[in-house]
Amino acid sequence: MSSRVLVLNGPNLGRLGSREPDVYGATSYAGLVEECTKLGAELGFDVEVRETNDEGEMIRWLHEAADGRIPVVLNPGAFTHYSYGMRDAAAQRTAPLIEVHISNPHAREEFRHTSVVAAVATGTVAGFGINSYRLALRALADT
Repeated sequence: MSSRVLVLNGPNLGRLGSREPDVYGATSYAGLVEECTKLGAELGFDVEVRETNDEGEMIRWLHEAADGRIPVVLNPGAFTHYSYGMRDAAAQRTAPLIEVHISNPHAREEFRHTSVVAAVATGTVAGFGINSYRLALRALADT
């Protein structure tokens, strides 16, 4: 029996493959979904990948995860830097929550250096492209 994992993605991540490929790589969002579900299955997870540009929807998904004790891989996108509502929802976690970033926020613009989520996450993986998701899923498998 596999356990459920939510891979939640914030603003603009649905545009992977066409959005700034020099920063975010050439893998499309569909490719990301395929990679996460494939590796998840290998690790014994039933992975569901979601993307939203809506802060309220992200908060509802984090509540769903907390209520269901569902582990989360979270790429908050721009919400990382300012969404205290999302941060407070993530703080209610009842299972591991791993923050991921495709790029290394600390190697980019100064406003990206602060994550309001990091302090309530189990851990953070950043700067390894799409591999950041793979590393996060492997970390969940080891917890």
